[in-house]
Amino acid sequence: MTNPFQFLQQTRSEVAKVVWPTRREVLVTTGMVFVMAVLAAIFFFGVDWVIRFLLETILTSFG
Repeated sequence: MTNPFQFLQQTRSEVAKVVWPTRREVLVTTGMVFVMAVLAAIFFFGVDWVIRFLLETILTSFG
C-alpha cells in the first residue's frame, strides 16, 4: 500500500496521460448524439404507430 503522497503523484501522472478531446470533437460528437436520439425517437414512433394500427385493426375486426 502506498502512502498518500505517492498516491497523489501516481494519480497526477495518470491524469497527464489522458488525451482530452478538442472543442471541435466535443461539438461533433454531441451533435451526433442528438441526431441519433432524434432518429431513434422517429423509429420508435413509427414502430409504435404500426403496432397500434395493427392492434386496432385486429380488435375492430373481431370486436
